[in-house]
Amino acid sequence: MANTAWQIAVVGAGPVGLALALHAQQLLPHAQITLFDARPIDRDVAGDPRTLALSLGSVQFLQRLGAWPAAAAQAITEVHVSQQPPSLGAAQVLLRAAELGVAQLGAVLGYGALVAPLQQVWLAAAAAQPQRLHSRFGAPVAALKPLPGGVEVDAGIAERFDLAIVAEGGVFADQARKAVAAGYGQTAWVGTVALQGATAGRAFERFTRHGPAALLPLKPQNDSGSDGLQRAALVWCVADADDPVRELDTAQRLAVLNTIFPPSAGRLTALSPLKSFALGLNAERTLVAGRTVRIGNAAQTLHPVAGQGLNLGLRDAHELVGALRWTDDLDAALQRVEWARAADRWTTIATTDFLARSFTWTLPGAAALRGMGLAALEALPPVKGWLARRMMFGGR
Repeated sequence: MANTAWQIAVVGAGPVGLALALHAQQLLPHAQITLFDARPIDRDVAGDPRTLALSLGSVQFLQRLGAWPAAAAQAITEVHVSQQPPSLGAAQVLLRAAELGVAQLGAVLGYGALVAPLQQVWLAAAAAQPQRLHSRFGAPVAALKPLPGGVEVDAGIAERFDLAIVAEGGVFADQARKAVAAGYGQTAWVGTVALQGATAGRAFERFTRHGPAALLPLKPQNDSGSDGLQRAALVWCVADADDPVRELDTAQRLAVLNTIFPPSAGRLTALSPLKSFALGLNAERTLVAGRTVRIGNAAQTLHPVAGQGLNLGLRDAHELVGALRWTDDLDAALQRVEWARAADRWTTIATTDFLARSFTWTLPGAAALRGMGLAALEALPPVKGWLARRMMFGGR
């Protein structure tokens, strides 16, 4: 185990930054870790309603950190991927946890429901070890400056660290463009729906002529379930040039959604106000630049079609700390991280980019080819099982 007392700065106290800081404080007992975030410590994050979809590997990682809010999370036990008729409408891929020998494929919960316990566990650890764990909330990092054998972090006061890990990403529309950047000309409309006749734990991804639409199961608001309704998060992606959502009222949106999803999803009976986000790819070519490492959305912002953005960021965090654990040579460890993460990272980027762009193709038969691909995947159980494991655990 590394015995060097590195000074490590973690920039960003979202789920990826907090998970990395907690993982580092567990596995790097000699390191001094300082967590920076622009958000004041007294700002309540628990009520943030944004929805997160986590793979099984991410759930297991957070469980090991002692920060998994099981009571707030809805397990995903089935994933149904299909294409809206008429183009090979019967083609579908069904992924079931029971067939793969696991209890769940992943889980869904609110952003605040995850960040609040992560932050609580971090603050408790920092209070128990104030000599090496430091919190700098309400301290936005204005600049990072490379130094020989280190990096200068300017958060009002310039401080030298051996390593800076940037996990502060944001959404595509607000980001400065990175080395690999492309707008998809698509918008994601997100919100929550109520479903009559739905099965708890089922997630749906539906390919339509406008783009992909997804329903992610949420924890019921009451334990009794007496109203017979299930809740789900909605992600509805459409082309900017042909947006069927923007001008519709709630009743009209519900009517359209009930034509998009298959009957097995249940009947949508209520819909929250929807928020829209521009979609695009924005990625660094490399994670490492000197003694600065970027992970999560700070390294790559992806289209939500495969739901892998946060999971990829958590794998970045897990593997980075793992590489630092067994060495005193920081630069060699960072070089290994760059090579070790490349396959998982670029495979995920390429897959989501391909799927996102496939909805912009105007070639005749593009939808039929996508439907044929779904049918072929369902007919090949070994390939389907490999894909499911890839979605659960990444390229490890």
